[in-house]
Amino acid sequence: MIRFENIVKTYENGRTVVDGLNLHIREGEILVLIGPSGCGKTTTMKMINRLVEPTKGKIFIKDEDISKLDPVQLRRNIGYVIQNIGLLPHMTIAENVALVPKLKKWDKDAYIARVNELLRMVNLDPEVYGSRYPNELSGGQQQRIGVIRAMAADPPIILMDEPFSALDPISREQLQDELVRLQEVISKTIIFVTHDIDEAIKIANRICIVKDGNIVQVDTPEKILRHPGNEFVKEFIGVNRLQKAEVLPSIRDIMAKPVTARPSKGLAEAIVQMRKQKVDTLLIVDYKQKLLGKVSVWDIHNNFQKEEILLKDVQNPVIHKINVNQSLAEALQIISKHHIAYLPVVSEENELVGVITRSSLVDVMAERFQEVEGGLVIEEGAIVC
Repeated sequence: MIRFENIVKTYENGRTVVDGLNLHIREGEILVLIGPSGCGKTTTMKMINRLVEPTKGKIFIKDEDISKLDPVQLRRNIGYVIQNIGLLPHMTIAENVALVPKLKKWDKDAYIARVNELLRMVNLDPEVYGSRYPNELSGGQQQRIGVIRAMAADPPIILMDEPFSALDPISREQLQDELVRLQEVISKTIIFVTHDIDEAIKIANRICIVKDGNIVQVDTPEKILRHPGNEFVKEFIGVNRLQKAEVLPSIRDIMAKPVTARPSKGLAEAIVQMRKQKVDTLLIVDYKQKLLGKVSVWDIHNNFQKEEILLKDVQNPVIHKINVNQSLAEALQIISKHHIAYLPVVSEENELVGVITRSSLVDVMAERFQEVEGGLVIEEGAIVC
């Protein structure tokens, strides 16, 4: 999607902030640029929309050299979210969000519909918030508007320059969750600059760690945590974090016995089983223990009057599951990302072998930490060895 080829940026004072950068950003991924202050991460991002011009090298978007494009038109096709939000105070929220679609000569009905769609997407009622002004919103709400304004003209690329760093910790975490959720819907190519490694790990598909204008390591959060490229990366991501990653047990160690039922079971039988085993959902399996679906107490409630109905008639597909050979870190990421209470564990043949629940996770992790030689040390709010 975006390709940097031998990019160098040297300022008039002779300082080189980007030195021979080669990087390929994939379509539809969140790539996080991270590194110490002054490492060149923001400069790198700003060269994508030509707010900064490279001294040497070329940047391509879909194989097109951006130096040959009109910078104004280029910027109108790239969303941009900045730390101080930049909402125009004299315009309503709806007018702020509609700014770029208006500049691109969208039909009025089209941009009004787009504004309303985006406001609903971030859980802000357009009837309530569309006519308000920026100073009538909280900092977190304003930043949500900044994010959806960057999406308003449906650009394929969105640049985000430390957009949440000025917010309080609770608002910041909420917006990180919101971004991950939105990306599942919009699937844009997002370049996100931050100095916070925890933020990077939470939102990134890949992390690009930069030092002194050079790329030190580019990889998934999981691989960077498990296989840091050098001492700088180890120090940057933190020894404590690495120690915690190293003591994670396997999925087999942590999974609990699932509560299952056959698809031929009746609804009244299922209710009795749920009450006895104190669960609100049954995982449906065949005689070979292959996972077929799931049925919640609400699925049964909505169909209980139909006496001939069986579980197979009301079951729903299982969207989120994990292979028993995957890592617990991947399981934790799925549970956190999708806010689910349990995660079925399956074999290569889709046989249900267990389930990870929040309670089993807490129990086994607590046991595991207690077994670590030397006991526990509480350091800056984290449990480390």
